Amino acid sequence: MADGGNSLVPRGPLGVWRALIWSLKGLSAAFRLESSFRLEVLLFMIMAPLGYWLGDSVIERVLLVCCLLPVMAVELLNSSIEALIERYGNERHEWAGLAKDMGSAAVFVLMMNVLLCWGLILLPRLSG
Repeated sequence: MADGGNSLVPRGPLGVWRALIWSLKGLSAAFRLESSFRLEVLLFMIMAPLGYWLGDSVIERVLLVCCLLPVMAVELLNSSIEALIERYGNERHEWAGLAKDMGSAAVFVLMMNVLLCWGLILLPRLSG
């Protein structure tokens, strides 16, 4: 939402604190309710230290670790899309199914990005 004179969201330290609390609630809900998010968190906990260890330079470490974060972020967005669609009922609708499929595809594209980053950095070491 754009900041405006009629904004109900408080600014300043209290507003930042409230935004943090809301974000933590969202992370907690995703972890409790979404098995895909739990799996991605588990993979992050394994792959982030591994990527840090395997990276030869700061740039490689940043790429190996930070390419993992967007997967979880988009999984959160995908889950929010699915929750919003389910809010309005579980009857089949072409556009609802398309929105869910596109959200899932976005997560898939970022998973392919992880494979690409890890492959381009690590595969040359195996071949030579």
